[in-house]
Amino acid sequence: MSNGTPTEASRQDQFSGTKDVVESHRFDAASLEAYMREHVEGFTGPLEVRQFKGGQSNPTYQLVTPNRKYVLRRKPPGKLLPSAHAVDREYKVITALHSVGFPAPRTYCLCEDDSVIGTAFYIMDMVEGRVLWEPLLPGQDPATRWKIYDSLNETMARLHTVDYEAIGLGDFGKPGNYFMRQISRWSKQYVASETETITEMNRLMEWLPENVPTDDSTSIVHGDYRLDNTILHPTEPKVIAVLDWELSTLGHPIGDFTYSCMQWVMPGQGTGGGTGSIASADLKSLGIPTLDEYIKMYCERTNRSGIDNLDFYFAYNFFRLAGILQGIAGRVRDGTASSEHAKTMSQNVRPLAVEAWKYAQRAGAK
Repeated sequence: MSNGTPTEASRQDQFSGTKDVVESHRFDAASLEAYMREHVEGFTGPLEVRQFKGGQSNPTYQLVTPNRKYVLRRKPPGKLLPSAHAVDREYKVITALHSVGFPAPRTYCLCEDDSVIGTAFYIMDMVEGRVLWEPLLPGQDPATRWKIYDSLNETMARLHTVDYEAIGLGDFGKPGNYFMRQISRWSKQYVASETETITEMNRLMEWLPENVPTDDSTSIVHGDYRLDNTILHPTEPKVIAVLDWELSTLGHPIGDFTYSCMQWVMPGQGTGGGTGSIASADLKSLGIPTLDEYIKMYCERTNRSGIDNLDFYFAYNFFRLAGILQGIAGRVRDGTASSEHAKTMSQNVRPLAVEAWKYAQRAGAK
């Protein structure tokens, strides 16, 4: 895949489009249709329900009607970790950002009444465009690849410069101390979902809290910003919608940005979590910015002179991703994982932990 050509079983094929709703995620479509008639402006039935192939955490459905398509995101059924799958938070941030012209879908309703389909959910517009799952962008020419990455970069910089208090998100998280809270959160999730002993994770849980950089900026952070969590214009190299806000909060923009940079340093073809890898590719011939170029683009857009402590941020982000995947491993164990690829992804926790510890050692960990 390093030359940007499609692979036989590509991520694009695996994750694109919809499928029949899997048995464990089915619900009463007639109950939903009745709810939509009452709560979704302009809705007319009949309603057909499909399930998107992609997405690991909150089951996501395509709602097809004669006049338009909608998207429904819901909490998964079954036993859930505390504070996970907060669809009400997703709804709140998407609604607020859409109101100021940021590329987030229009929302219609949030339903916290479990009696409708079994768990809380919200409904938003289905934005028509392209979701590209492979970060090397096979099938695109070099100039287009550059423009796509430039739009990804510009959109993230725009998110990090939104006045969150002005759009009603002053209470969307606790400003400051972001890394300490995140390290604590993912450590707890890891321990709650632990399926084997991984020495590197235990070391990281000790080292990371003691080595957090002192800079304490605050912005809205997406938490899982990457190519395949965006929708591109149908024909132009431009981001028109950002999706999957489950991990969003008020936090540190550089933690968020460096997560989006992980594909430049991810070993191999990527060790799970959807980030993929472009580390071994000939980026210049492909037209994809190098890591240094991508960082420079972001810093210019956010008025920063550069990013210090990159090794810490990569250690933190590999650790965080390992914690996220361990949560998926726990759901595989408990039978509530929402993707057929979840089991494969959960096997990548150890490689991610090993990579995180390498960066921690580069940052001075013993």
